[in-house]
Amino acid sequence: LLNTALTVRAGQANSHRNRGWEPFTDSVIRKISEHCPHVSFLLWGSNARSKKPLIDRTKHLIVESVHPSPLSCSNGFFGSRPFSKTNAFLEENGISPINWNLNR
Repeated sequence: LLNTALTVRAGQANSHRNRGWEPFTDSVIRKISEHCPHVSFLLWGSNARSKKPLIDRTKHLIVESVHPSPLSCSNGFFGSRPFSKTNAFLEENGISPINWNLNR
């Protein structure tokens, strides 16, 4: 998971959008797509979904949904099963699934 802007003013979502982070995070996404095999990209929210063209869909899984913030999570995030889809993709490619449980 990677936010499109890596800093923000406390309590002000997107306050550092268009402050220079985007070229850096775009480059990170491109490099991961080019050099890392079988990555699951979880694109949550419109800012993240706009990065879809940077990802080679023939090599990677893209899982899209609304952002899981309290304001929008009931509009499509709940039930979208991003973690199950990711683990299925990993297993299909011979990679151990991720233990997403926070109560290890």
